[in-house]
Amino acid sequence: MEITLNGERRSIPAGGSLLDLIDGLALPRDAVVIERNGKIVDRADYGETLLAGSDVIELVRIVGGG
Repeated sequence: MEITLNGERRSIPAGGSLLDLIDGLALPRDAVVIERNGKIVDRADYGETLLAGSDVIELVRIVGGG
């Protein structure tokens, strides 16, 4: 299955959730914000939100510093 992730087409396994995507990218679960098809997804819903072949995902990693 293919999705668009941050402007680039990417093949991912079918039936995966946003949480699976985060884990597959080896990103910390509590340090990302995800927009799916133009709408921000609540972090509590990442595990229940299944990806579809036409999804457009914008994923932003939160980086702290000072």
